[in-house]
Amino acid sequence: MKKATTKKVIKKRVKKNIVSGNIYIQSSFNNTIITITDDNGNVFASSSSGALGFKGTKKSTPYAAQLAATAAIEKAKLSGFSKAKIFVSGVGAGRESAVRAFVNARLEIESIKDTTPIAHNGCRPKKSRRI
Repeated sequence: MKKATTKKVIKKRVKKNIVSGNIYIQSSFNNTIITITDDNGNVFASSSSGALGFKGTKKSTPYAAQLAATAAIEKAKLSGFSKAKIFVSGVGAGRESAVRAFVNARLEIESIKDTTPIAHNGCRPKKSRRI
């Protein structure tokens, strides 16, 4: 008896040439996450302070955010990325240094927009405990 062998077909990854897109910087008190998308919103490069090996309180430093931005730029430039709109969200320490890293990388920046959500009072708080 002969065993049926199936040959695995491995597709070669197609390198996409993405010239322009959006950069999203999410800066919290604990971490800085940077995502680079094309114009349709498909993610093709991302990085974060935690992914680079920073742990604990060092993840929230401006230096870690700068290195995360540089790592994301390196991934994006492999596909020809050169023009960007930057959207910054959050109130962490890495906001400014991440934006500065993108400016220093010689990217053509069309706009920088702050998309941090701001509460307009909202829901009524729980009643306070009385002991």
